Amino acid sequence: MGKETETEKTNCANIIQYGTSIIGNLETSGNIRIDGNVKGNVKALGKVIIGEQGFVEGDLECSNASIEGKCKANINVSELLELKSTAVFEGEINTSKIYIESGAVFLGSCKMKMEERIK
Repeated sequence: MGKETETEKTNCANIIQYGTSIIGNLETSGNIRIDGNVKGNVKALGKVIIGEQGFVEGDLECSNASIEGKCKANINVSELLELKSTAVFEGEINTSKIYIESGAVFLGSCKMKMEERIK
């Protein structure tokens, strides 16, 4: 058995490949990986992965997100947002949990949901 790719680990049935550009909104009931360019809103019930070559400009709403590429957005993540070391993020973040690796660039503000933590 070979080593699993990031796509296989997250069960991404939706992939926007490098070299692909989309202007418009994307919506999925599952996970999505973006290695191309998207100018529009992205809404996923599952996980959104923006690969190192990926770029998203628009609002982003999902349960989990992992950003390795560039993203200029207002983002609403219900669970965990990861900004990897190669990430460049500009915008407003609203999330329950955030993990930022050393080297990631973040310009904007972040609000964390604390309902469960303050009880």
